[in-house]
Amino acid sequence: MLYSKKPQESTSDIVLIGAGIMSATLGVLLKKLNPKFTISIFERLDRVTAESSDAWNNAGTGHSAFCELNYTPQKEDGSVDVSKAIKIAESFEVSKEFWASLVEEHIIDDPDNFIHHIPHMSFVWGKDNVEYLRTRFETLTSHHLFKGMQYSEDPSEIENWIPLIMEGRDPQETVAATKMELGTDVNFGALTKSMFKFLEAQEGVELHLNHEVEDFKHQNDGSWIIEVKDREYKQVKNIQTKFVFIGAGGGSLPLLEKSGIPEGKGFGGFPVSGQWLVCNNPEIVEKHQAKVYGKAAVGSPPMSVPHLDTRIIDGKKALLFGPYAGFSTKFLKNGSYMDLPLSIKLNNIKPMISAGIHNIPLTKYLIDQVRQSPEDRIEALSDYMPLAKMSDWRLETAGQRVQVIKKDKKEGGVLEFGTEMVTSSDGSIAALLGASPGASTSVSIMIDLIHRCFGKQAQSEEWKNEFKKLIPSFGQSLSKDAKLALETRNRTSGILQLIPTELEELISV
Repeated sequence: MLYSKKPQESTSDIVLIGAGIMSATLGVLLKKLNPKFTISIFERLDRVTAESSDAWNNAGTGHSAFCELNYTPQKEDGSVDVSKAIKIAESFEVSKEFWASLVEEHIIDDPDNFIHHIPHMSFVWGKDNVEYLRTRFETLTSHHLFKGMQYSEDPSEIENWIPLIMEGRDPQETVAATKMELGTDVNFGALTKSMFKFLEAQEGVELHLNHEVEDFKHQNDGSWIIEVKDREYKQVKNIQTKFVFIGAGGGSLPLLEKSGIPEGKGFGGFPVSGQWLVCNNPEIVEKHQAKVYGKAAVGSPPMSVPHLDTRIIDGKKALLFGPYAGFSTKFLKNGSYMDLPLSIKLNNIKPMISAGIHNIPLTKYLIDQVRQSPEDRIEALSDYMPLAKMSDWRLETAGQRVQVIKKDKKEGGVLEFGTEMVTSSDGSIAALLGASPGASTSVSIMIDLIHRCFGKQAQSEEWKNEFKKLIPSFGQSLSKDAKLALETRNRTSGILQLIPTELEELISV
């Protein structure tokens, strides 16, 4: 069927590309800040949250830096750098503030639909790793955001915390663990759906599924013409807008390149796929109640930090182990194998080659992961669960992540494992690249975007007051103000129903 020759024309104040957690968060924030905004959202698939925000596609941890060891690297002198962990922990508290406001305003009916209390733990073995974890614990707990964290090298105590990990283990093995009772499990798919349900009910908001953005044209007046293809009815639409957000996960890089903005030059992407082992034995699932993170293998990407992970998905408890990394040239789980080749341009080929040369161990690691047999995967699981049996687990494909490659004066190009916000000089377009910790810090990321792209309005008293309603700590630092952090954590934990009675003392430590 031929596309219609004459594109349909329409206008919108805001265009959001991608129906995931980032677009949902930005959409709700902007609609709250200015209810008069008209917003058009375009998603290439036939449902929201079908890619990275889906509960089975890795985005379900609730990264708060309590247990993720890749956020606390060890320095050459043996000390542990916790600066990134503090920043992430603070950002996650801000996210919880925003979600609590959505519950209070009945945008989300029941917090139990998307967030649950799950202890966060780190577990290591071997003398050097134990010393690292002890130093990490001592350094983290000197900061108020990590008060209440427990540490143990006692096998019997650790077995009481996580029996699956200690059953069948050599009693002479040197082990250590930390435990943070205040951890959570977040179903970002369910959260995102609730926010889109709210947005769709608002005047001036339109969600278009099965619509793929094809091209951008920057107008002399600073606006954009967005060319969109209706994949179902084979029509082309042109939408004129004052602001564009590209929040398409792994698909953001090709769209950023199409925009042609100078700020987007030189960025490349390195796709990493993933797989999970999912437990199909209910008795085993019930015996584990924690998110337990270990140390990543040398040369592996941060998204491949192994963890034995209790999850609550659609009201049902699940147990996952992984992720096992792999390589695919797709930028999206539902993407094309031509995504990576087509993303290589004259302006980014040098950074991509340089990053490749500097990350040969990563390439070798991914090749080894791809070649793994079922027996290899169970062997990796047995490091965390010595009595693991292949018959109790099935393999599931997880989401696709695209790590950012960016220019570097010294190295030529470097591979980044965080998120990168790219905005045009006039603030008319922004794109979010990268992965972890992404969804968990989405609120802080979107607040930063709003201040970059809506600077004048963001400084107005009207918008400042609205920010304060949605995020009571707005304009203050939870990482610097211990009293405010305690009050905030108590308040949001109560609204989000995260405080079992026995945890009240821990929260007030």
